[in-house]
Amino acid sequence: MALEMDTPEQRAATKAAALREEPELAEHPGPKEYIRVAVALAIATALEVGLYYTSIPHTLFVALLLAFAFFKFSLVALWFMHLRFDAPVFRRLFLLGISLALTVYLIVLFIFGVFHF
Repeated sequence: MALEMDTPEQRAATKAAALREEPELAEHPGPKEYIRVAVALAIATALEVGLYYTSIPHTLFVALLLAFAFFKFSLVALWFMHLRFDAPVFRRLFLLGISLALTVYLIVLFIFGVFHF
């Protein structure tokens, strides 16, 4: 039994039916958007590495790294975990979870004296 290859005609014929079954497919991003997000993540990582070699105050350094971590985590969760296209309740749960995690993390940093005022 030979495998049948997808043809453009087959894809066009099934696209309307697929959109009726799964309407979120109409809003789903293409490869270009994922590449843009990957480039943004790479730039943020490069900025984090570059930040290490600067001579900024320790408190500012930690705060900037936390901001970059939040930014990168949000991009990954929203795009690669498809949270951006899910129901709003999942977005709210994500925001609640990240807020709780960031609060606990900041409390631990304060307890161990990472922030020098």
